[in-house]
Amino acid sequence: MAKEHWAESGEGARGRVLRATALNRVLGHYGLEVAAWSGGAYVLRDRKGGTAVVSDLGAVWIEAERLHGAPLDPLDPGLVAALSA
Repeated sequence: MAKEHWAESGEGARGRVLRATALNRVLGHYGLEVAAWSGGAYVLRDRKGGTAVVSDLGAVWIEAERLHGAPLDPLDPGLVAALSA
């Protein structure tokens, strides 16, 4: 596996599950979902059945944009409003 992403150091499986929960609040806005998987990886899914296994948090955003088919804007007003609710 690739070098561990800095945001994932030292927290193990519980930390990956907590990060996946937080990520899903953002990714859900774009019709995507991420789940912690064995070995420190994540599985990213779209609503059309597309999937990607990613090795760390740095790769999640890149693959999320690929599955979504367009750039994801973390400052999208609809996303910001949804996260604020």
